[in-house]
Amino acid sequence: MHKIKWCLVVLMIFAFVPCQAQHTLSVPSAFAKANKKANSQKYTLSGTVTEEETGETLLNVTVSIPELATGTVTNEYGFYSITLEAGTYQVIYSSIGFQSIERTVVLDQNQKISLKMQEQGEQLDAIILKNDIEKLNTRSPQMSVNALSIESIKKTPVVLGEVDLIKTLTLLPGVTTAGEGASGFNVRGGAADQNLVLLDEATLYGSDHLFGFFSVFNPDAIKDLKLYKGGIPARYGGRVSSVLDIYQRDGNNRKLSGTGGIGIVASRLLLEGPIQKNKSSFLVGGRSSYAHLFFPLFGLENQAYFYDLNAKVSFNLDDRNRLYGSAYFGRDRFEVNNLFGNTFGNSFVNLRWNHVFNDKWFSNASVIYSDYNYALELQFVEFEFFSGISNLNIKYDLTHFQSDKAKLRYGLNSIYYEFDPGKIVPTTPTSAINERQLVKKYAWENALYVDGEFRLTDQLNVNAGLRLTSFNRLGQDFINIYENNQPLLFNQEQGVYESAEPIATEESSRSNTLETFVNLEPRLSVAYSLDDDTSIKASYQRINQYIHLVSNTTAPTPFDLYAPSGNFIKPQQGDQVAAGFFKNLGDYSFETEAFYKSVNNRLDYIDGADLIAQDAVETILLSGKARAYGLEFLLRKKEGKLQGWIAYTLSKSEQRTPGRTADEPGINNGEWYNAPWDKTHDLTVTANYEWSDKWSFGSNFVLQTGQPVTYPNGQYQFNGLFVPTYESRNASRLPIIHRLDISATYIPKPDKTKGWQGSWVFSLYNAYNRKNAASISFGENEDTNRNEATRLSIFGIVPAVTYNFKF
Repeated sequence: MHKIKWCLVVLMIFAFVPCQAQHTLSVPSAFAKANKKANSQKYTLSGTVTEEETGETLLNVTVSIPELATGTVTNEYGFYSITLEAGTYQVIYSSIGFQSIERTVVLDQNQKISLKMQEQGEQLDAIILKNDIEKLNTRSPQMSVNALSIESIKKTPVVLGEVDLIKTLTLLPGVTTAGEGASGFNVRGGAADQNLVLLDEATLYGSDHLFGFFSVFNPDAIKDLKLYKGGIPARYGGRVSSVLDIYQRDGNNRKLSGTGGIGIVASRLLLEGPIQKNKSSFLVGGRSSYAHLFFPLFGLENQAYFYDLNAKVSFNLDDRNRLYGSAYFGRDRFEVNNLFGNTFGNSFVNLRWNHVFNDKWFSNASVIYSDYNYALELQFVEFEFFSGISNLNIKYDLTHFQSDKAKLRYGLNSIYYEFDPGKIVPTTPTSAINERQLVKKYAWENALYVDGEFRLTDQLNVNAGLRLTSFNRLGQDFINIYENNQPLLFNQEQGVYESAEPIATEESSRSNTLETFVNLEPRLSVAYSLDDDTSIKASYQRINQYIHLVSNTTAPTPFDLYAPSGNFIKPQQGDQVAAGFFKNLGDYSFETEAFYKSVNNRLDYIDGADLIAQDAVETILLSGKARAYGLEFLLRKKEGKLQGWIAYTLSKSEQRTPGRTADEPGINNGEWYNAPWDKTHDLTVTANYEWSDKWSFGSNFVLQTGQPVTYPNGQYQFNGLFVPTYESRNASRLPIIHRLDISATYIPKPDKTKGWQGSWVFSLYNAYNRKNAASISFGENEDTNRNEATRLSIFGIVPAVTYNFKF
């Protein structure tokens, strides 16, 4: 209780300071004297920036005042605010891809200036505005962030000719996947379930279609994306590894328009337009794959396809209020020879309200429902299995633009979870399996945060925050009681772990709290500018993760089992420190970062664990630790006909799961072992070349250390059967992965800006037909009766053609 009280006191003090009258000292002492000047000599410039052609709000627009070497950027909803001393200033509004706007502003009173920006026309202007943006980025304490424009992503060649946000992010340092065909993505040695994936603030529990071959994000519907690998602001929480924050476009409130594409595997179409011109808009987009329609031509009875739908409506109620409604629905279907199949996917609905109180205060309130469902059909045993997770999320964020030297954000977040471990349903009247609903679990997660960005001096900038979190495991229909409170037993004679049988059960109302966790999460990022083009940065973060995913993400049909923290499962707690050097070099930029991350209470399942229809997940899990550390390098070329980057990561990711007593071996005898997604070396080279107005070319080269695996190292005979023995966990690796992807884009009429506009994308995935191993299995050759290894490769060379269009 003392810890809870002190956490609340700290947050109340931090939150109270900026809420006082404007003359109150509410910024650090390093620049407090500046704020002691008469407030009558300080005024605020604020407004909203939108796109001229569509009315779309523009985020991350730089609002710079060169003579003061200061500025700000628009927030997620296009709003900006900056407070300066009275005077006359040249204010430059700039954003990559748009023409910069320069305004002379006489600041003798508070002013509201809202602007409409036009798409970029002059290359010279683009160079100027990029220099302005990069100077502010160099000074910003934000680090460990991967941000790519949608235009860059669309130029990147990917598998089967479809644009893919996740695959493009894996070309940047610190981001990878476990292997070809693996679902999810891994950031700085973290597991896939340690990433918080947000689409319009709604949580997505799966980021892939077709087991990692496509992401769930329709690029035509996306406005902006950022991946936070470290230095994660206090407004985010719940995942210890990273945050992928993606916003959908609002829709065109000027005229009806559309975009789409037709490919050999999948097609997409997006429509947007005004509901009431200049006041409200809609956006609706859909995608679907159809390669399975051609399977019968090759005598295959399999199915493998996906479909998804994005929708959004936006209403400008007045100058101070905006209302947004967003929705997403996606499903995957996979079936093999009428033997087994599965269906899985995300969905969410989100309602958001933006309110501008005045020129310094901006708020956003959201109510979000999201879920993830998984269905497995096993025809040969005549039953279906359904499981999932859902949540209702209510959040409120408040931003205070105090001055050009300080900005604070406050917020609260409350999430109610329902975990459905599964329901078993027989598929035939003769099935030997009875219908059974596993016990559902419930939890309630809450958070309060305060986050501040401070400019202490011209060289030193700080982002500091605190997040107070609580997690309540709620009652359920019945709770297992185990002897000596041990759900997992160790068989000393056989040397194996076994699930314990409950000795009793007890009921608990959902209004009861079974277990409560309260934690304080400090965040700190610091940037020191050596000059306008050079800075050094450092960050520290602590994050607690209260929900866990037990999954074999490298299987052909991944099974996801979510479990909340409780009396047997403790929350994961991750700490990360990072330091980096950043340098702008004219047309080039260079950055390098070192990081170290440790995670307590990282779960791993015991050998032989059964995940399907598991009613007591605590009986198959052991708790341990994880750690990851490494160096990242990124060299970018940002200007000219040839652009791209070289990224290299040297890292190590390990887990350690010791026994609970000295007599237990744990996993791998309690020694550190490679995490399944550990990649010692990860090198990518990405290039885009603008040959002419009609032709452009792109290429990626990827070289990675192979995925850790566990191989058999012998066998013995028992009762006439040969039983394999295995080396220590993840002691070996698959062969090195490397491939080259190339693409060419042809625009028949590049000068056409109205009406139907089309382009062709020709691509070769794995251009030199490298047979990268997705797995290696061992078995006996029926012809020779000798043991042999079989290598499985998912992709050879894959040509693709896609026709993209907009109107």
